Amino acid sequence: MRRILQISFVWILLFSIALQAQRVKQLFNVTTVEVKELNSSQSSINYGFVVVDDSLVVDVTPRYSGFVEKLYADTLYKYVKKAEPLVQIYSPEVLKAKKEYLNSLNYPAQSNNNMVKSTRTKLQLLGVSPQEITKLETQRRVSQTSTLLSPISGWIFEKNIHQGSAFDNKKRLFQLVNLERVWIEVKIYPNELASLHTKTRFIVTEKSINKTFEAKKVLLYPKINPKEATATLRLRVNNPDGLLKPGMYVSIKIASEPTQKLVIPRTAAIYKNGAWYVFLVTDIKGEYEPIAIKLKALDREYYEVLSGLTPKDRLVNNALFMMDSDAQISGTYP
Repeated sequence: MRRILQISFVWILLFSIALQAQRVKQLFNVTTVEVKELNSSQSSINYGFVVVDDSLVVDVTPRYSGFVEKLYADTLYKYVKKAEPLVQIYSPEVLKAKKEYLNSLNYPAQSNNNMVKSTRTKLQLLGVSPQEITKLETQRRVSQTSTLLSPISGWIFEKNIHQGSAFDNKKRLFQLVNLERVWIEVKIYPNELASLHTKTRFIVTEKSINKTFEAKKVLLYPKINPKEATATLRLRVNNPDGLLKPGMYVSIKIASEPTQKLVIPRTAAIYKNGAWYVFLVTDIKGEYEPIAIKLKALDREYYEVLSGLTPKDRLVNNALFMMDSDAQISGTYP
């Protein structure tokens, strides 16, 4: 029995020596990292919808009554260019005004200056196009119909007439929308509002479009959505190719301008007894000094150093290992 105990003691001793040797080997293989300065910005991912830019919406509403003789813009969501014909109209009111203007042009020149000016102004106030007025002046012939031209390049989002329709001077015939610039309405949560003024970069992506768009902050709406408890931020985006379309659901990376911060890897710090600690490389090879510092989480990879370290200080990269090492057992770690 005594011999069995002696053999067991020998095995325990050998195991202890092997374990200590392994720890020594690990200590010699300690990896270190340098405290460094990093350009970093705070960012978040938010979501929103593409909507029409109100300033690029135009209602086409004639200032006279009439009848549709020929409809050029004959389908909803058709794209039309600026000054392209939308509809040819017969209007007794416009026809009468054109005849009055022609008569004033044909009247003896010495006394008709005021009449010409007055009858021309009447055509302009009725919304007759400059092209049609010029044609009347050069040809000296009255056309029975007038052509309504598109005031902008854009898409027909609303069409309220058909071939042969009659309308009065209060009827909106078309609504045109230019999509070369659009708005993004972004959902902003209450906890994000306080730092929103620091955010200057807005990158818009949509999963089906292989392109990113830079947006500009325009307006924070002065109300909260009571159902979702969110505010709405309006962004403006140039959309020359028309890739972004009203109703699209997009993601927006919102970021502040990059600033320089002192950082260390998350693996280099450990939290103990209400404080953060790192192991500083000393001038003596193989010795590391545990020191208390102040940190703040920066991202998934780094902590920002608030105090206690300077650039180019070297630290043990695995603080958890050092805590479990003989350095802690011998009492050098607080």
